[in-house]
Amino acid sequence: MSTVAPRAAGTDELWSPEEFTAHLRAVPAERYHDRHPFNVRMHQGALTPEELRRWILNRFHYQRNVPVKDALILAKFHDPALRRSWLRRIQDHDGLVEGEGGIERWLRLGEAAGIDRERLRSGAEVLPGVRLAVDGYVNFCRLRSPLEAVAASLTELAAPTIMRTRIDAFERHYRWIEADGLTYFRTRIGQGGRDSEEALALVLAWARTRQAQEAAVGALRFKCDVLWSLLDAVGGAGERT
Repeated sequence: MSTVAPRAAGTDELWSPEEFTAHLRAVPAERYHDRHPFNVRMHQGALTPEELRRWILNRFHYQRNVPVKDALILAKFHDPALRRSWLRRIQDHDGLVEGEGGIERWLRLGEAAGIDRERLRSGAEVLPGVRLAVDGYVNFCRLRSPLEAVAASLTELAAPTIMRTRIDAFERHYRWIEADGLTYFRTRIGQGGRDSEEALALVLAWARTRQAQEAAVGALRFKCDVLWSLLDAVGGAGERT
């Protein structure tokens, strides 16, 4: 639970930067999808090859939409310097040239797990619940304020930790996956830490009222719900088979 003492209900008093940061960091600490039963099983080495491949296939639908949502966020910015900075996130996923970037690295993860990249790209096996979750996030970034769209990305505060946990789990329990397939996870440790600190600075600077601060916290809760719902769909599909 959050260590920040709650204010009286209905107060308009602005949180201090330290309080606001604590409220933001408390959200992934309490609600991030590393706590989801499917991820817990993954990290314990309890997934079958079929389950792991199902996750890789469905998570790819999220991965391929990350640069889409970042393009929508970038389009909200009026400052050229900020657009140039945010553009790097799109380049991280799409690459500067063919054969580079996070999407390419996820395709290689799929191949390392025995999934043909055309099977991944087709999207034919993406579950309806995964599509709904991802569409919800993309539309959130399309329709909400720049503050809320950027705040939703702060799940990356927890990304380095889950990536390290995931690398350890794959190396221990899923040795049938070729080691080169883990490059995506290794790369995201540094990228996630850098991106989350940059986004946190923006959110702290932009949220100048208590209402704006609470909207940012709510946006981050929404993003955690998106990631949780995605795993609900993937895990539930296994229960129905």
